[in-house]
Amino acid sequence: MAGWLKLVLVALVVTVGLWGLLVVLAARLPAGLLKDLAGFLPACATLARRLRADPRVPFKAKAVVVLAGLWVLSPVDLLPEFLPVIGPLDDVVVVALALRYAARRVPREVLLEAWPGEPRLLERLLGTSAPAKEPAEPQAPNDAPGSP
Repeated sequence: MAGWLKLVLVALVVTVGLWGLLVVLAARLPAGLLKDLAGFLPACATLARRLRADPRVPFKAKAVVVLAGLWVLSPVDLLPEFLPVIGPLDDVVVVALALRYAARRVPREVLLEAWPGEPRLLERLLGTSAPAKEPAEPQAPNDAPGSP
């Protein structure tokens, strides 16, 4: 009985130690895409918590964001987490889809207020609104084909 308890404690200590190492390494990353990706899911968790408490957010958007959070916390995944690089990919895709859904129902200002990370990352995820196109100037018809 003491043998399996010792094994569980060792596994717990190793897991916590590895998480701590990952946090330290992520904090030391140089600015750029990799650092943005390392902070993406924690920023999304903070965003979900803030949106859930905001009265300006409709119920459906809150429900989708909470379901995405539950997906991330769920031990059942489409891709196993232990696979390097692609392991957390399904979590990131589900969170991104949930944020895009919520962004269509929540004013952008509310999302930007609730986002704890770099605003340009959220803007890139949500997409920027396309500027209105100006009407093209009418062209004068040519009198003869081939004339300049």
